[in-house]
Amino acid sequence: MIAIIDYGAGNIFSVQNALDSINAEYILTNDENIIRKSDGIILPGVGAFKAAMDKLNSSGLVPVILEQAKQKPFLGICLGMQMLFEKSYEFGECKGLGLLKGYVDLIEEKDLIVPHMGWNKLEISQNCRLLDNIGENPYVYFVHSYKAFCDDDVLYAYCEYGSSVPALVSDGKFVFGAQFHPEKSGNTGLKILSNFVDMIGECK
Repeated sequence: MIAIIDYGAGNIFSVQNALDSINAEYILTNDENIIRKSDGIILPGVGAFKAAMDKLNSSGLVPVILEQAKQKPFLGICLGMQMLFEKSYEFGECKGLGLLKGYVDLIEEKDLIVPHMGWNKLEISQNCRLLDNIGENPYVYFVHSYKAFCDDDVLYAYCEYGSSVPALVSDGKFVFGAQFHPEKSGNTGLKILSNFVDMIGECK
């Protein structure tokens, strides 16, 4: 069972639809006991970093997130991925979850439209379970104005938008983050979510 963390700031509906389409079992919850009993966790997110972190802190779920992310597969999506890092500079400096080293700041590319919105090819820099069998020419869907700045050791895939944009990050253990929206990325995104579900099964 996957626990989708409900803290009032997520792209919940589309994530649920995608999980339904691959027959994954999930529950939308803000109950820390259910999160502890789950086999995997998804942290969705849309909007501004500080507003989302304020809601997450107010929910009281940060301690259980930090605890459980060390024990079972954990996937942050879009803003949920950005919140995995130590801090963001969106509308002023704001502390993140600190599950991954790095920070988040504005995309500043001359002659490019921000927000970065649309389909881009994933360029794989390190192999990982989520990227298994996604095809030779994988495209995924992005909507964001801020990006992660991180070391190569946590970078597993990126896209080119003026410069390199981290697209999939991980601690190499249980924590994963997707800057793109797998739930809106067609068959490639569904395969990534299926790989996440399979990984949960392998960890039981």
